[in-house]
Amino acid sequence: MKCINTEYQAYKINDKYYPCTTSITMDYIGGKWKMVILHYLRNGKLRYSELRKLMPLVTERTLSLQLKQLEDDGLVKRKVYTSKPPLKVEYALTSFGETLKPLLEIVSGWGQQVASQKATVVSVAGEK
Repeated sequence: MKCINTEYQAYKINDKYYPCTTSITMDYIGGKWKMVILHYLRNGKLRYSELRKLMPLVTERTLSLQLKQLEDDGLVKRKVYTSKPPLKVEYALTSFGETLKPLLEIVSGWGQQVASQKATVVSVAGEK
């Protein structure tokens, strides 16, 4: 009779265990808005207000939380300009975040294919 080996290998990052590399990726970019934020930042830095205009369906609280998580994970950097009023805050991809560009392009391209086959373009009013 064979014994069943109950051990398995996992990946460990900062005291957190991952069963596979896909779970690592999803921990960094998973959720409804993180990929959207990264998509818009892939072409360069944006101010918070510019991101809000590009993403009218996200609440301010959610956008702030997602940006903070992306910053904590080292994918996005936040720069605050305080030299003259009004306060200006810009977000940009870090060099680590830049490594996601090929993935962002593939995900965006797949979404464009699906949209061309299944979607109807509509106008959506943003939150005021």
